[in-house]
Amino acid sequence: MTTSTMQPAARQAFLAGLFIAISGAILFSAKAIVAKLIYRYQVDAVTLIALRMLFSLPFFALVAGWRARRDAPLATADRLRIVFLGLLGYYLSSFLDFIGLQYISAGLERLILFLTPSFVLISSVFYLKKRISRVEWLALATAYSGTVLVFLHDVRTGGPDVALGSAFVLGSAISYAIYLLLSGELVRRVGAMRLVAYAMCVSSIACVAQFFLLRAPEVLIQPAAVYQLSLVNAVFCTVLPVFLTMVAVDRIGAPTTSQAGMIGPVSTLFMGAAILGEPITVYQIAGTVLVLCGIYLLSKKKT
Repeated sequence: MTTSTMQPAARQAFLAGLFIAISGAILFSAKAIVAKLIYRYQVDAVTLIALRMLFSLPFFALVAGWRARRDAPLATADRLRIVFLGLLGYYLSSFLDFIGLQYISAGLERLILFLTPSFVLISSVFYLKKRISRVEWLALATAYSGTVLVFLHDVRTGGPDVALGSAFVLGSAISYAIYLLLSGELVRRVGAMRLVAYAMCVSSIACVAQFFLLRAPEVLIQPAAVYQLSLVNAVFCTVLPVFLTMVAVDRIGAPTTSQAGMIGPVSTLFMGAAILGEPITVYQIAGTVLVLCGIYLLSKKKT
């Protein structure tokens, strides 16, 4: 059933869910913009991610505490799985992403991260023995060609550090793809909200512990603007997108939410131009269109 054939109330509910999904995707993509603004104050990735998770932790801890009181206790094996997934999917992935953002544009970062669904598909070939259809191969080729196009353009204009930054962000996308692949069964057993809240608490603790292992405590003393941007990064680019996406999945389903997330690279491209002064080139537009077409083909195949 399309939105045009829905009853008015059902159509309004669908459009509301779609708006929530789009809002979550744009807010989550904005973390690259906020990170770039924080880097202007000579803050490194270790400090940036520690401040982000320090401000995020109270929100996720409240949700985790609420779910812990409401739900049955977890088995020890599930607790260990959540710790592992939190370290892999949120700690490692975020850390590699923010390191990479020191060297590449926000637009290229978002394009690389948007390849995560394709990495999930490729991983399923090796671990789940899944066969890739011709449509899926076409989707992969289209998406990767778009990223390569933007990457080659940025290497020519941005210097050798673009390759290093892209490698870090690629590592981030791969680690998050593995997280998604491994979390499927646990989500069904534990619940999405509970899993995300617990995993984010694990990630937050790991990021803060990493800071105190690698940096002196006085490094946390930063200009007021850094705290303000970190609070924005935590609330509007981390906590809100996580829960908005979960609400959207509940209202309109995971496939439609995934397709709505395709607005992410586009929004980052234009936010980068408007806020950071990053140029929008023909190569970036062409690469973004190719990536979006590739991921759209993948999402349609899954449905």
